[in-house]
Amino acid sequence: MKRHWYAWAMVAPVVIVTGVLVGYPLVRGVYLSFTDARESNVGRTIGANVIPDRFQFVGLDNYVTTLTGGLFGGRLGWTIIWTVACVGLHYGIGLGLAMLLNRPMRLRGLYRVLLILPWAVPPFVSAFAWRYLYNSRYGVFNAMLDGLGLPRIGWLDEPLAAKIAVIGVNVWLGVPFMMLALLGGLQSIPKELHEAAEVDGANAWQRFVNITLPGLRSVSNTVILLGTIWTFNMFAVIFLVTRGGPGDSTEILVTYAYRQAFEGLRDYSGSATWGVLILLILVLMAVVYSRSLRKQGEVW
Repeated sequence: MKRHWYAWAMVAPVVIVTGVLVGYPLVRGVYLSFTDARESNVGRTIGANVIPDRFQFVGLDNYVTTLTGGLFGGRLGWTIIWTVACVGLHYGIGLGLAMLLNRPMRLRGLYRVLLILPWAVPPFVSAFAWRYLYNSRYGVFNAMLDGLGLPRIGWLDEPLAAKIAVIGVNVWLGVPFMMLALLGGLQSIPKELHEAAEVDGANAWQRFVNITLPGLRSVSNTVILLGTIWTFNMFAVIFLVTRGGPGDSTEILVTYAYRQAFEGLRDYSGSATWGVLILLILVLMAVVYSRSLRKQGEVW
């Protein structure tokens, strides 16, 4: 402390703010998950009257009920499909665009700015815009289908179409970040390696597999993990575009946890239980992912 007091002083505000905004709600949520807290038994202040908490500690009952019911498994299955599809498309499209923008071309700076725009627009604005595009009666997509003589699609009215729709919105939002990160990784790969491989007779695919992908490994590992965490918890796209519908076909874990706490008969303990389970799943995924990287010789 005496030697590095200045460093501790610089870090202290961030630690305090993080503890207040993240640490306390996390501890409070874990605590509520072991209770039967509901809207009816949580303390509140009404005018001059103070009603105390009346909820009780119930141990692991909430976790047993959640995990043994069929609802959690169904939501988890779709959440995994949603995450894998979105992150896979984020990486594939982002890598393709990054490789195009890494080559000399006219107006390259303009293309970069245009491709970054989806990431610069606030997610809720993008979600509302896409919801209008998907509108069954007035949407642009159905107007295009009409122009081609094809039948209209109920983008937000049919379960399969709605799932494809929300994946499309999230891919549009997430590709720019992946593209930027991978473009930075591509620019860090020495050009001499490609030139030497080309002189030795390696074709474009061989250079991509043996030089580009290994050179991007450290960047790819990081952005894939971050993309997985962000997509797994992507509340805005699902809630604002389909609100989990039609029915509950596009509901993911985090949107259902929100509904429990803020809609209808508010079940705070149930919502907290789902939140803790989501956290545990993401921590487990991160641990397994980091260990697999270590086995491959990557330090992460």
